[in-house]
Amino acid sequence: MLNFIICEEENTFVTAYKKIIDKIMMNFDIDYNYHVFKSYNNKWKDITEKETGFKVYLLAMKTKEGSGLDAARYIREEIDDWQSMIIMISSYLEYKYEALSKRLMLIDFISKLDNIECRLTEAIKIAIKNYDKRPKTLKFTYKKTFYNIEFRKILYIEKEQDNKRCICKTTEGNYYISGNLSTVSKMLDKRFIQICRSIIINGEQIESYNVKTNIITFKNKEELNAISRSKKREIINYVRGTN
Repeated sequence: MLNFIICEEENTFVTAYKKIIDKIMMNFDIDYNYHVFKSYNNKWKDITEKETGFKVYLLAMKTKEGSGLDAARYIREEIDDWQSMIIMISSYLEYKYEALSKRLMLIDFISKLDNIECRLTEAIKIAIKNYDKRPKTLKFTYKKTFYNIEFRKILYIEKEQDNKRCICKTTEGNYYISGNLSTVSKMLDKRFIQICRSIIINGEQIESYNVKTNIITFKNKEELNAISRSKKREIINYVRGTN
């Protein structure tokens, strides 16, 4: 999931940013959301700290509660987030040198008065390139320990019977995740396939599927025999590369 976190007081600019984003995202097969704020208040801080997927910030330089520079500094230094993309947008060009010299890893400092559609389009495309290149991960907390598991290392995730947790089987060991399978599935991407009510598998980890025995063999040679009848065709198509 790609999250555009917009902080802007003027609704006309918020509407313009959304139109630009929608136009760009039509060319990409990526799920995305908006989170809009008028100032850098506690609600804005809450979203910065949540694990909501890859974040692209569009920060206004000035608001009634805080500045874009302080907000960018908070993202990078206070919560130690150096993966999210930050775009600064302002009418105050006198702050441009200061913003770009603070080592806050901004994509760009864009003027509202200077071809904003073109400049913002270029900046967002850079952000999407970084999104595509980073390893996708499953992030969760279990018993006060934070985990960040790369998707490519996950074999499958199974809901434990009579328990409010799932077990995540990976090439490097097993992990427990609090919650049900439906909640976990929302944190995954399209490489994952739910093969029955209690199991989601990583399609990229499938080595073979024996239709007669209904057995999936993963690349580490582990086997799984739990594919529901309605999901057999989907697995066959995935292995054949025709889905």
